[in-house]
Amino acid sequence: MSEAKNMSVQTQDRLLQVILAPAITEKATFVADKHQQIAFKVRTDATKPEIKAAVELVFKVEVQAVTVANVLGKTKRAGRRMGKRNDWKKAYVSLKPGQEINFAAGE
Repeated sequence: MSEAKNMSVQTQDRLLQVILAPAITEKATFVADKHQQIAFKVRTDATKPEIKAAVELVFKVEVQAVTVANVLGKTKRAGRRMGKRNDWKKAYVSLKPGQEINFAAGE
């Protein structure tokens, strides 16, 4: 019994680490208004079921679907040296009708 409880605590800790930040950009705002989706920056090793469970756990909403996109880091130049920004993963989360996440409420 304690082993199952310990496993639950580990998975809950993992879910709390999956979502890194909301992606608040012009495109994300447009998608939120038009398609009722919210964009999040998530860990690169996160899966769709983990993202769904994490959003439901953190924001107390019901998720309808999750779409992910791997964003490749840009190649940048500093003087003669070439560098590359890190790759990252973006998740578009569709909420069930009537559900809403309001980021401005915390301010």
